[in-house]
Amino acid sequence: MTATIRIAAAIILDDAGRTLLVRKQGTQAFMQAGGKIEGGEAPLDALRRELHEELGLTLPASGVDPVGRFEAPAANEPGHLVVAEIFRLQLDQTDLHPAAEIAEAIWIDPAAPPAITLAPLTRDQILPLAARLIQA
Repeated sequence: MTATIRIAAAIILDDAGRTLLVRKQGTQAFMQAGGKIEGGEAPLDALRRELHEELGLTLPASGVDPVGRFEAPAANEPGHLVVAEIFRLQLDQTDLHPAAEIAEAIWIDPAAPPAITLAPLTRDQILPLAARLIQA
């Protein structure tokens, strides 16, 4: 049986039609910012905690919209399945500062990602969704 990792992550969009991706220290794959949901924690609460720890970002009281639950093989933990609660967030500020375990943060066009290693969830499901959200 495959082990499951429950996470909350964000499609963070800016006014230029880009989305934010992060890469954790010691890894190669870029993915959405967010992280594991702790026992008894609501997905939105986990997202608030993770984005504050990883990027120093304080989420607004409104404007963080759930977009769905997605599953894919984990990028950094072989044999694991990621079950992700994904939220959409529009940001005015783009000068975020990686902290905690985040080594790098980049803004990309989700419809034309650069030649970088992407987590399976990001590559196969989230970037196509982000591109559709920007066009809507």
